[in-house]
Amino acid sequence: MKYQFIEKNRSAFAVEKMCHALKVATSGYYRQKKRGISKRALSNEQLDGAIRAAHKQSRGNYGSPRITKELKERGIGYSENRVARRMQKNGIAAKTKRRFKVTTQSKHKQPVAENVLKRNFGATVQNQVWVSDITYVWTREGWLYLAVVLDLFSRQIVGWAMSHCLGQDIVLQALRQALLRRGPGPGLIFHSDQGVQYACQAFRELLTQHRIVQSMSGKGNCYDNAVAESFFHTLKTELVYFEDYQTREESRRSIVEYIEVFYNRERRHSDASSNSI
Repeated sequence: MKYQFIEKNRSAFAVEKMCHALKVATSGYYRQKKRGISKRALSNEQLDGAIRAAHKQSRGNYGSPRITKELKERGIGYSENRVARRMQKNGIAAKTKRRFKVTTQSKHKQPVAENVLKRNFGATVQNQVWVSDITYVWTREGWLYLAVVLDLFSRQIVGWAMSHCLGQDIVLQALRQALLRRGPGPGLIFHSDQGVQYACQAFRELLTQHRIVQSMSGKGNCYDNAVAESFFHTLKTELVYFEDYQTREESRRSIVEYIEVFYNRERRHSDASSNSI
């Protein structure tokens, strides 16, 4: 290792001084130079470069499990343990995770749908089950609210809408976008929490018009809509928590780019069965 350090930092007049400082013989340095870099060192160097490229492409979001999968798809087959060791040695890690809190306006007198989904998150085809939720993002201008519709089969966002108001329009817009993109047949299950936006008459009528079956989580039970909430956790820990949005428009552009360019098209989804919209 000392000889490799000298090789990386050598100059014609500095080799002897560095050998003296590191207490190694100059003859040993030149013998090591003749032998060249070991196969293991060369392999590590190539692996390190591949890891950095995959990590950069993931925008710093992937840890060793997803990096390993990404490398294998590129024909670079190393064990996860070795990838993890090289990442640790080079200070490469996934972005730090943080918790966040979701609120729902469930105190209302609108009808509440039965929980048809019952935590069965294993869709077998696209447009079989959509889940939806609303979250909020802070900007220097005030709150920006985001509603998404997620297809359980592909784990992709098929509809979204943003607004500075937390009203029924935001979920209506997200659903209309999903319907326009996917054109699902009758029998699709649409699952959400019991928020007033999903229980309002306009939203229920839109579902009925397209022969969509409405399903709602139990009151206050976040696990019933775990996949939608998981997406918001991912969005915030991979993007929002690392930004300081000055305006709602800046936040909106950032989130749209994350959803449409990275999340839907590039990001690895742990439970995804398909990657096509």
